[in-house]
Amino acid sequence: MQILFVAGFSPIVPDPPSAIEFYRDTLGLPLESVSGDYVAVDGFGGTKHLGVWPLSEAALSCFGTTDWPEDVPIPQATIEFEVTDVSAAAEEFVAAGHELVHSSRTEPWGQTIARLLGPEGLLVGVCHTPWLHDSSPTVGD
Repeated sequence: MQILFVAGFSPIVPDPPSAIEFYRDTLGLPLESVSGDYVAVDGFGGTKHLGVWPLSEAALSCFGTTDWPEDVPIPQATIEFEVTDVSAAAEEFVAAGHELVHSSRTEPWGQTIARLLGPEGLLVGVCHTPWLHDSSPTVGD
């Protein structure tokens, strides 16, 4: 099998109106109605990173411990959006009434990121990832 690219990613949401408000209105993604409550966009820029992240490492990154807090829903996936200003994007979330898992900070690997849980429990990050802006070839190029 030869995988060419990530063809799609969609959080599966129990509350479509809340999710649409978050992803389309708060994040500003150009999502349009496809059918019923399903919204999507085709031709939106592809992914630069795809991984399988152990929950213990996600907990360490978010909370500084390898144990996910019992009072926080365990996410089934994470999605990160590259932005020009991580702090400003995080402030927009707070201004829109969303609670951050953590504010903007630089991780040990050099990525600056702020995270929150989407309305369905998806771990959402807004970030600046320096090596994704590097013009040198990446794995698979």
